[in-house]
Amino acid sequence: IEPGKLTLASAESIAGQLRARGAAIVIVKLGAQGCLLVEERGATHFPAPAVKAVDTTAAGDVFNAALAVALSEGVSLPQACEMAVAAASLSVTRRGAQASVPSREEVAAFRNAL
Repeated sequence: IEPGKLTLASAESIAGQLRARGAAIVIVKLGAQGCLLVEERGATHFPAPAVKAVDTTAAGDVFNAALAVALSEGVSLPQACEMAVAAASLSVTRRGAQASVPSREEVAAFRNAL
């Protein structure tokens, strides 16, 4: 696979290949495009809200952390993906790594404002 920005179609194709190799669920992070969840029942795209990105340094880490927190609290996988996309989207509006990590309250307020 050539390096570069993924389209939704190419992300779904890659996820399908991973599922064919045994992965039951694949989540493809797509940066400003959000993420794609691919599981047995199909693919679901969770678009990222439009924000003015100033620093993407910690966006992937914030996504992973928010996803893990949501899942550990018993939230459904689609809801966890929505939370993760929102948290990562909010994080890119701030400079730095640790300083860009939003609190739960900030993520909730951001999601409510969308």
